[in-house]
Amino acid sequence: MTNQANSFPFPGIPTTSDGAGGVVWVETNITHGACAYPITSSTTMGTGYETEVSNGKQNLWGDTLTFVQPESEHSAATTCEGFALAGGRVTNFTSGQGLVLMKEVLYTISGKRLPIVFHIGARALTSHSLNVHCGHDDVMSVSDCGWGILFGRNAQEACDLALISRRAAEACETPFMNVQDGFLTTHTIENILLPELDFLKAYAGDPNGKLRCLFDPKNPMMTGVVQNQDSYMKGKIAQRHFYDQVPGAVQEAMDEFFKNTGRRYSMVDCYRMDDADYAVVGMGGMMETAQVTVDYLRAEKGLKVGVVHVTCFAPFPATQLVAALQNVKACTVIERMDNPLAQSNPLSQGLRAAFADALTGLSYGSNGEFKYPAITRIPKIYACSAGLGSRDVRGGHFISLVKNMLAEKPREYSVVGVKHSLALVDGEDPDLRPEGAFSMRGHSVGGFGSVTTNKLIAGFVGELFNLHVQAYPKYGSEKKGLPTTYYLTVADEHIRTHSELNYVEFIPLNDVNAFNLGNPLEGIAQEGSIFIQSPETDPAAVWRGIPVYGQKIIRNKRLKVYYLDTVKIAKEIATDADLQQRMQGVCLVGIFIRVTPFAARSGMGDEQVLESVEKYIRKYFGKRGEHVVQENIKCVREGLKSVMSIPEDIILNGAPAAKAKEEVVFAK
Repeated sequence: MTNQANSFPFPGIPTTSDGAGGVVWVETNITHGACAYPITSSTTMGTGYETEVSNGKQNLWGDTLTFVQPESEHSAATTCEGFALAGGRVTNFTSGQGLVLMKEVLYTISGKRLPIVFHIGARALTSHSLNVHCGHDDVMSVSDCGWGILFGRNAQEACDLALISRRAAEACETPFMNVQDGFLTTHTIENILLPELDFLKAYAGDPNGKLRCLFDPKNPMMTGVVQNQDSYMKGKIAQRHFYDQVPGAVQEAMDEFFKNTGRRYSMVDCYRMDDADYAVVGMGGMMETAQVTVDYLRAEKGLKVGVVHVTCFAPFPATQLVAALQNVKACTVIERMDNPLAQSNPLSQGLRAAFADALTGLSYGSNGEFKYPAITRIPKIYACSAGLGSRDVRGGHFISLVKNMLAEKPREYSVVGVKHSLALVDGEDPDLRPEGAFSMRGHSVGGFGSVTTNKLIAGFVGELFNLHVQAYPKYGSEKKGLPTTYYLTVADEHIRTHSELNYVEFIPLNDVNAFNLGNPLEGIAQEGSIFIQSPETDPAAVWRGIPVYGQKIIRNKRLKVYYLDTVKIAKEIATDADLQQRMQGVCLVGIFIRVTPFAARSGMGDEQVLESVEKYIRKYFGKRGEHVVQENIKCVREGLKSVMSIPEDIILNGAPAAKAKEEVVFAK
């Protein structure tokens, strides 16, 4: 996907949002309703849609939106089926086990040619244990149900593909899944361009005149009747007429989208493949990390490596993949799942089959209408599993994959990111952020409001200072009351790294106990800054509370150390006891403004910045009432005006920390 100059009629409305928010924007404007039983990590899409329904929102053609929540995901899919049979434009949001529970109904939706779009927060399936984080095995488990499947890499693509999949679905009367990585995209705040309302209306078209009504509720007739030997196969094979139209419908939808927005999508997205000797192939957010790693390998190592992102998994882009990869010596297919009993994992299997067909002179499609390039050899196709359950996938892991392809005896199947006999040794871990990027890694406690605070900071920094942002926490329901981390990067250009931050300029320690759980200062830049939540007002006392190893890092890296008792501020301001804990996190917004360079660079005064912050406070807390909004603003103001720093002479000459604090055992 590329974003070109604003010479196109509908370049988009600039804002900051996560992938879920982009989907909600599209669907609440173009659909009649949603039927969903929200499940992590798709929940924010469902609740976002339901909120608009409760506000009485109408779609672009004046129809009041409907939201139906039955007792399970299976019933939600069935309700979507009935909604669509009656000519309604309907959507659903689901993940993981919820998607698998729907599988029986997914076949009937496609068999009845109902052009529904489901939005998936791709999630690892419960196998040996429960995991609510990212994996692609849920989507792959239903990939045989006759649905089109598109994968987005970031919030912008999740938003745009929601619209593209809708147009394609209705053009070929085939349902589609719009997939984004659970939490890693659904909940990550980034700069995006929302499609304008006029464009949504023209591109999607009025469903009231566009969709076929196959079921009249006032005169109900049975659908999906029993068919025996004489009929069933005829109906099943006849559906190829519709499926043969799907590739063209996808391409038309992508081409028309580009003409209007300047954002180009293809079924297969190639990056630096023109002269590539080696390639990494995959789907989802980690492939942006692969792109920036390839830039590093080319610039620093002179290696000709490219990246192929499979935007459209179904219909499978067999001929496009062969065309993209026919000249490489080897490629590695990296997938967020593992199916050891299969010939290969799904994407690897499809790619190998495509090359086998191409080499033997076969074609693709019911009538052989898609021709493969003429090839005389098949590149080595290696496979790798990574990122299961949102396991971190870093640039160093992609470097390992490339080194493996260059090795004398490469591993044909490997894993990265864990210690295992099949694992590749981690490569170097370079800083792959955009030049001049500023990153924050916060150490807090689940339930302290840090996640919302991080989103709030990303929102106003991105829009007020016209910068690119990326904000996300390390999610987990078990983290309430327990240590957690959150991340924010700010840069002048799009941030392509989708991984935990090891290189940072600012580290807030909302919980000082982080010093006793490892080294929270790892990776901080020279002359960076840290903030410590402390009840102390004497800077010498704050300094003494830092363990000796922390003091050494602070001295050696010449770090600035800020401190404030945000707990006390929250207790004094919050009239609702339940919000006191969360409001201490909101103080960090003001602290961020004070200790980071963005406000000073802009030339704006404190009050100008605070006015912008208020907009976002209303966005996140407005539903709780004006008094809560005002209390949050006070917390931000106090953080901005009251934060203190430890003088340099105390850092250089202050009393050492207590001996007990020094005896910390690090665990990585």
